[in-house]
Amino acid sequence: MSKTVIKTPDAPAPIGPYNQAILSGNMLFISGQICIDPSTGELKNKDVQEETHQVMHNLKAILQQAGMTFSNVVKTTIFITDMHQFSVINEVYGKYFEGDFPARETVQVSALPKFVNVEISMIAVK
Repeated sequence: MSKTVIKTPDAPAPIGPYNQAILSGNMLFISGQICIDPSTGELKNKDVQEETHQVMHNLKAILQQAGMTFSNVVKTTIFITDMHQFSVINEVYGKYFEGDFPARETVQVSALPKFVNVEISMIAVK
């Protein structure tokens, strides 16, 4: 099995023992991204919309580094800390796919790294 680490300065550096993404064959596995601004290392979390946009920007940067776009995404997992925010997060998330939506689940959790409100991971296929 071939395994290539995907790394870009346009997305936050990992905050633990993991990589931004792994490319195995034609499949890209992107680690969960939170709202860290890679240019400052600070959280962009004035509200859940800003958080979700930053998460999606981080995911986009990793996809681009691997030569892919959101149209290559086949599966996402969204972790949120408050299911009452689902519709707001969903609205922002949906704008990035232009109607070509992947399979997905959304799960409410008690806490996320750095106590953010949203974390999203993805699987994409080239």
